[in-house]
Amino acid sequence: MYADVEKKLTSLIRQSIEAAFGLPAGSACGQAAPPSSEPLPDPIPLDIPKEKAFGDLSCSVAMKLAGRVHKAPRQVAEVILGEFTQRHGRLPESEQFVERVEIKGAGFLNFFLRPVVFEEMLDSICRLGPRFGCSDAAGGRKVLLEFVSANPTGPLSVAHARQAAVGDALANILAARGHAVTREYYLNDEGNQVNLLGRSIDARYRELSGEKVDLPEEGYQGAYIRDLAAGLLNDKKARARIAKLDEKKREDFFRDHGIKEILGIIQGELERFGVRFDVWYSQRKKLTPEVVSRALADVEGHIFEAEGALWLRSTSFGDDKDRVLRKSDGDNTYFAPDIAYHKDKFARGFKELINIWGPDHHGYVARLKAAVQALGHPAQDLRIIIVQLATLYRDGVPVPMSTRKGQYVTLTELLAEVGRDAARFFFLMRKTDSHLDFDLALAKRQTPENPVYYVQYAHARICGILASGGLPSAAGAEEKNKTQVLHRLVEPEERALMKALFAYGTCLEVCVSQSDPYSLTAYLQSLAAAFHRFYDRHKVLADDAGLARARLVLVRAVKTVLANGLDLLGVSAPEKM
Repeated sequence: MYADVEKKLTSLIRQSIEAAFGLPAGSACGQAAPPSSEPLPDPIPLDIPKEKAFGDLSCSVAMKLAGRVHKAPRQVAEVILGEFTQRHGRLPESEQFVERVEIKGAGFLNFFLRPVVFEEMLDSICRLGPRFGCSDAAGGRKVLLEFVSANPTGPLSVAHARQAAVGDALANILAARGHAVTREYYLNDEGNQVNLLGRSIDARYRELSGEKVDLPEEGYQGAYIRDLAAGLLNDKKARARIAKLDEKKREDFFRDHGIKEILGIIQGELERFGVRFDVWYSQRKKLTPEVVSRALADVEGHIFEAEGALWLRSTSFGDDKDRVLRKSDGDNTYFAPDIAYHKDKFARGFKELINIWGPDHHGYVARLKAAVQALGHPAQDLRIIIVQLATLYRDGVPVPMSTRKGQYVTLTELLAEVGRDAARFFFLMRKTDSHLDFDLALAKRQTPENPVYYVQYAHARICGILASGGLPSAAGAEEKNKTQVLHRLVEPEERALMKALFAYGTCLEVCVSQSDPYSLTAYLQSLAAAFHRFYDRHKVLADDAGLARARLVLVRAVKTVLANGLDLLGVSAPEKM
């Protein structure tokens, strides 16, 4: 019953709407509707109220439907409730999951679930353990998630680190909910930026060799450039090889050496951050001129020539202006290989593409969606998530960041200062479309004010309780009878904990639908708060053996969900702190 209670509830509500107002079920779930009315969402909206008085699940569909049926929302709710009561009452007793329904406010339908739903939920958590919260609802839909993709011109910055945390956590959540996710890093290893990298290293090499040289205009100036140059100068074989190169080969050598070394730095940083990639996709190797030309041929029907250049008529697909593919001098713009890249993504069998970009790419969204449509795919097959910047604060003062001047905190430095767990959790504590202020002092603090410490401490505290309580971790004779004592969980704080646990699956679905793991960080903080409130007011290992047994089952369920949620975020769940 627990596993599909929300699905059953929304189905009954939809059937009630159809019967009460003569609306086809499709219309009630977001299909064609009269132009004057607002389409209803699909699925029917369910929320978990914060206040106990408003039930276990709340539905606002009456407000959505009022304009269409020309009735006040509360009247609509009353009609839906009448139909719902009849339909729910016709279910076999063993399948009835709603204890009562109340209408509150303008027309909210508030559902109070039967205790058996929560008993089955706790049983499911204890039985499934690490698999609790997982679902095969997506049916293995193939998703390509491309994220970070920082140019190999320097160590990862804080902005890249936030994108890495978001992408990795989102990939974990999508996989847990039944998607077949491939994580990809697009390596932009050709073009002006990597050529400039090579010239910057060469200039430092000449300088360290005693030559008087000027650094390239807009060249990279970080200490890592000097380190790369010094490493070559101290290598006899490399020094001898460089001395024999003509200018063109010398330029290629420094560029390729820089890419290789910095890519190694980036891969090491990501590994320490707990972020992995299935594919490292090289632009230079994969997107050859021939490959790009074939991709442009595929969108030939949407291409035109003007002013000596080749253009994509992207305005046909909602872009604000048409975009240049090949300049009048014969060189392709960045847009041309991007089209080839996304053509290749679909050719590899992916049904959905998700790109995670920084805010400097915001203006690029419409043109790439236009390109996807020109290639013959629906625009919705490409989702682009813009992750806003993060500002580090040390002692209340923003830390400056400038990639080319090298005046920025690298991911490696951040990890050394606050650790992986705090870094990942803090990067996810705001919605991706919101700017993030990262307080370094708070991230290091081992007090309840530190959100990640607060959540981890709840998990560690429960581990200590379970170690003292002796609750078996595997199902046995005593385990099979545990629901016989769960009726003892009647205190408000116990009910609040069970209600919080019930929200876990819904929270993960919100993360999927919004393509944002933020909700999971908020959920875990809320669950930890509910546990701490319970623990501060009640003794888990009570003198009453039955009550102690029930509370041990409850807190072990909380431990499981905390651990599962932290794992999806890439954060550890310590047993001792």
